[in-house]
Amino acid sequence: MDRELLDLYSDYLICQAHYSTATGLSALTEGKVSHDKVSRFLRGEDYSSKELWGYIKPSVRRYETVSDGVLILDDTIEEKPYTDENEVVTWHYSHAKRRQVKGIGLLSCLVRYGDSSLPIGFEVIKKDISWCEIKTKHVKKKSSTSKNVLFRRLVAQAVKNAVLFDYVLADNWFGSKKNMQFIHAELKKKFIIGLKSNRLVAFSEQEKKGGQFQQVNSIDMKDGEQKLIWLKDQAFPVQLLKKIFTNEDNSTGTLYLVTNDLSIDADHLYQVYQKRWRIEEFHKSIKQNTSLAKSPTKTVRTQSNHIFASIIAYCKLELLKIKTATNHFAIKYQLLLKANQAMLVEFKKMSAF
Repeated sequence: MDRELLDLYSDYLICQAHYSTATGLSALTEGKVSHDKVSRFLRGEDYSSKELWGYIKPSVRRYETVSDGVLILDDTIEEKPYTDENEVVTWHYSHAKRRQVKGIGLLSCLVRYGDSSLPIGFEVIKKDISWCEIKTKHVKKKSSTSKNVLFRRLVAQAVKNAVLFDYVLADNWFGSKKNMQFIHAELKKKFIIGLKSNRLVAFSEQEKKGGQFQQVNSIDMKDGEQKLIWLKDQAFPVQLLKKIFTNEDNSTGTLYLVTNDLSIDADHLYQVYQKRWRIEEFHKSIKQNTSLAKSPTKTVRTQSNHIFASIIAYCKLELLKIKTATNHFAIKYQLLLKANQAMLVEFKKMSAF
């Protein structure tokens, strides 16, 4: 990996406000770095979580603590409506928009210590299998490796890399019994994960053996109440927490959380889970501050490597945020302000002739 060129390209992703192109970076360096060199960097080799960990490991070791680390995983879609389809630019179901959207799916893994949140792994979702729907005769695509498998792979890699954390945090999309069983039994780690309201539960091991299950949303629980339950087809008990929240439009929603930590109280459980929202800020920042979508790359490799560089750029902003006690958007604004001030000075010089 050309570390010097990676640093230059990721700096460029932070500093530019429009499309990031090899030609644009070459022009910014006044031709000292050719556009061909930038293009070769993007298409040269595959950059993955391994290279990300090599880059960010020293910073993780600097900020890690034994007591308050959490591992956070979530996915997002970067819409690319005008880009040609391939294995990574394809159709995904958006839970936010409740419909299929064309774009790139990204699964991310962050570790958070205090106010620092550092990405330590990622997977670009590849739909590499084409199949035909019998009724409609439409050709569709699917992944040979599911997001839940990738989820478990990222958590396992974090454990293998000796990343310190107390809990794995994820929303209910990743609340499958396999994921919980893997974290609990194989990795011997604790989790706090969202639970879908239609999951079947029992209130004792005896009820579980007798098949006496009911849906979570049918349980009479108050806001903030916690119960010990057994999920169907799961060998170990978990604690269930119900939280009622108010949306921006004043409507209410219900959140169900489960954890294999049987000693944690309800207030602390919810407080820890709130740390999960930092990954939403991560996805927002790479989209708006590090040019995730602002690239005309066309191939699977160049698109994936651009995403890798965008995540590296986020790491730089996050470390600068810690150093300056500000936020990513304020840093970006200051950079753009300085650029606009320089443009104004140059324009006045040009207008003087």
